Amino acid sequence: MATVPGPVDLQSTVESGQSYLWNRDDGVAYDDGEGYGETVWYWTTVQTGGDDAVIRARQTDAGIEWESTTDAVPHLRRLLRLDDDLPAIRASAPDDGVVRDAYDAYWGMRIVEDPPFGSLISFICSTQMRVARIHGMQRALRSEYGSNIEMDGRTYRTYPRPAALAAATEQELRDLGLGYRAPYVQQTAAMVADDVADPTDAREMAYTDARDFLTTFVGVGEKVADCVLLFSLGFLQAVPLDTWIRRTITEYYPDCDRGNYADTSAAIREALGGQYAGYTQTYLFHYLRNGNGTGEV
Repeated sequence: MATVPGPVDLQSTVESGQSYLWNRDDGVAYDDGEGYGETVWYWTTVQTGGDDAVIRARQTDAGIEWESTTDAVPHLRRLLRLDDDLPAIRASAPDDGVVRDAYDAYWGMRIVEDPPFGSLISFICSTQMRVARIHGMQRALRSEYGSNIEMDGRTYRTYPRPAALAAATEQELRDLGLGYRAPYVQQTAAMVADDVADPTDAREMAYTDARDFLTTFVGVGEKVADCVLLFSLGFLQAVPLDTWIRRTITEYYPDCDRGNYADTSAAIREALGGQYAGYTQTYLFHYLRNGNGTGEV
């Protein structure tokens, strides 16, 4: 085993609605709030060249302890954005009471950088769904359409390739619990598999152009696009306007409500510090969704 130093709050990072591509070894569903600390192992799979690898990780006092079929350090640094300067990011946030409380409560939480295709499919599945339910859909997709990787006598399943989901039928995906999202997943996967469009192309675009580009995928609106930009493609200024952030705007930043997505998004990005607004919104999202908050800015 080896360790990557922190500071990092691993559980908050992977269970805060940013990522659905990590899994808990203990089988506890996300959102249960159980098993916090050094005893919780998480795992995910990554592509290394043309191969797949398993990474297992858990938090310790020294940082992130890991086991893998490859050198996991560069992958963990990328996937968990361990090189982000959290003190500088926090310093860019507004000096509001609720913001201070959110950062204090979950200090060490990172923004993830998930693989773009898996992030795209995950957030297409996220519409009108709770975190645990979205995560369950991704586990089902792994189980049905992923490939096996063996490590230490245990079998893990990769996240499906675009071609595997493109070849699935709508009914097969509905049978896995995707509901009306099933054709969106199948058709978006086909777009990627057939080289019609690739979510990674957004990395080279300006923020608003990248958001518009991602909405060309089937089932992707502005909120889902912002999620993929923030949690996969490195656009740390993105602020997805989901139910919780809209409540945050109503309660704490009412002047940012401009009546439409684009203008409201621009206003809350500015209010939350601009360049790293997505970090601050993620702390607020996790803090308020867990029942915190006093109504005071």
